[in-house]
Amino acid sequence: MNLIQTIIIAIIEGLTEFLPVSSTGHMIIASSFMRIAEDDFTKLFTIVIQLGAILSVVVLYWKRFFQSLDFYFKLFVAFIPAVVLGLLLNDVIDELLESPVTVAISLIIGGFILLKVDDWFKANELIDEQNPKAHTEISYSTAFKIGLFQCLAMIPGTSRSGASIVGGMTQKINRKTAAEFSFFLAVPTMLGATVKKGYDYYKAGFELSGDQINYLILGNVIAFIVALIAIRSFIDYLSKKGFKVFGYYRIVLGFALLIIHFFIYQLSV
Repeated sequence: MNLIQTIIIAIIEGLTEFLPVSSTGHMIIASSFMRIAEDDFTKLFTIVIQLGAILSVVVLYWKRFFQSLDFYFKLFVAFIPAVVLGLLLNDVIDELLESPVTVAISLIIGGFILLKVDDWFKANELIDEQNPKAHTEISYSTAFKIGLFQCLAMIPGTSRSGASIVGGMTQKINRKTAAEFSFFLAVPTMLGATVKKGYDYYKAGFELSGDQINYLILGNVIAFIVALIAIRSFIDYLSKKGFKVFGYYRIVLGFALLIIHFFIYQLSV
């Protein structure tokens, strides 16, 4: 990985982390076209820089993030499924991180779901006059179920934010509340993923060069700055317009990726 590749992937991460289009999927697509997807450092990089993007949540929502212990317990409950399945499926996930076809199929399936999700959960956006907080309160049970949905994002191309937001909406939470909880949940999730990936990299006997350390620092800074800009726009758009445009985008990108992949495959045989 070189400096230009570092900047490109970091910008992609910052732009897509909070959109229901799969930041990991987009980074796999980019790294595959740059022919660095199978490199062990690239795999480490695409996980670690997600932490930089996620930390933008702490900055933008710091008053709400540093609140009651009850809030942190709910985040912990939602975080548990990712810890358990992440440890059990670590090797499988690493293999999937090299597969553009897996990303393409996940993009298409998720796209069709996003086309319908606003209609499925339209009632969540209505205000209950007798209970105005009906679609904004998250219980421990709801938090755990959102955490289960988040685990779907272990399949590259699924979208962590998309899966957890839809998971919240299945529990009668409105889009805005579900999206913000998804952002908060990303902080412990990506922190845990970064520590685990870093440990695995070290345990495998790899050592970071000076350039690689600089790339990790630069990647996190770029992802953080770009995400700061992107997250506000996404929340405003999602509250007003919903998911359909992201659904169409995923479907078009997924089919385009399949066509390109099989065209290249045919040329190589």
